[in-house]
Amino acid sequence: RFDIKMQYKQLKLWNLNLSDAGIYTCEYGTHKVRTSLHIVKLTISSDGHFLQNEAPELNLTQNSPSPLPDLSITLFDTNNNRVTPELQSKSRQEYIVNLRKLETMDSGTWVCQVHSDSPLINQDISFAVKVLGFQNPVLERKYATVDSTVILSWRLNSQKIKWNKGFSGQLNWKQQESAKSHELLDFNITAQGQLHETKKSNDLFFEIPESKPESSIEVKLPRVHFNHSGQYQCQLEYQGRHAQSKIELVVMKVSASPAGPLSKGANVTLTCQISGPLAPDAFLRWEHVNGTKMDTKNSKQREVKLEVNISAAGLWSCHLIEDSDKKISFHYHVEEASVWINNVIIGASIGGSLLAFALGCLCITSGVSWQRRRQQAKRMAQARQHLLENKTCQCQQ
Repeated sequence: RFDIKMQYKQLKLWNLNLSDAGIYTCEYGTHKVRTSLHIVKLTISSDGHFLQNEAPELNLTQNSPSPLPDLSITLFDTNNNRVTPELQSKSRQEYIVNLRKLETMDSGTWVCQVHSDSPLINQDISFAVKVLGFQNPVLERKYATVDSTVILSWRLNSQKIKWNKGFSGQLNWKQQESAKSHELLDFNITAQGQLHETKKSNDLFFEIPESKPESSIEVKLPRVHFNHSGQYQCQLEYQGRHAQSKIELVVMKVSASPAGPLSKGANVTLTCQISGPLAPDAFLRWEHVNGTKMDTKNSKQREVKLEVNISAAGLWSCHLIEDSDKKISFHYHVEEASVWINNVIIGASIGGSLLAFALGCLCITSGVSWQRRRQQAKRMAQARQHLLENKTCQCQQ
């Protein structure tokens, strides 16, 4: 690990160890020159490979033939921003500091600046940091309507930082935080740095898209159902450590009661429902397209169901509004019953009324006739009784 260049009176050492520190003497004839070699060693935890939200640990060790100096440490991230580490422990020989939790944008070359006044030391030590993780937002919401198609995508930065060491992961789905988790697929990275995915669930409600960007984990829901809503969590695993990213799928559905065309003078109830839960400032709104403000109805904040009773046909829209932004809309067309259907209904109503009137008249006529027959029979009975009494009196005479 050394080489001597006689013409330059130089001693070259490489792959230095802490034990190489000491006093080196060069003798040339009667001349002696002494040089003190001070060595600083910087190591980073996990060999510089981290997952998102992990906090690295830096270890700075020094060795010197003279009394060890008191060092000051300054860190600069990949964007040359100064980083203040947390000092975990300190001795003249070893300094251990903890960094903040890392994000994917922290990947790159960092610099550790070591300084001492006596002896004078100004040394910059560069080290590589690779942070494997998701480029998605911390918490992402995806909105869909019933029977629509939606693709959920998690973007990894493995290609960007040229991470080709083996990691694995899985994609899970559950409808609520406390519900049972279902594993949809698992994945790993091949020796060539390509992602390989395997479908784990036997359910047919989702697919793995064939064409997708590099380093992207995706699932496709070709026909969204209301119960497909919930939390879809993608989890990375590397050497027993984990990082995850979650997408909340919110589904909207609309129904009408009674269903079918709207007859003249009739009402129908439209119901708009969100799988929820919603953000604190989110609410639902029903509105009649090209209608008036009187046709608009808002729900209370965070209410997941809104009903509206209407009597006007046409296009009605339900909107999910969050932070003054329409996140999703469901358009429902209320058809108006055609003229002949209305005439049939009117004719049936008139016919029914006439039939009822005729039945009533028939009942009245039958009642009057029955009453008359009863009175006539009563009079005849009285007449027979009267004649019988007269005959009896004649016989007695």
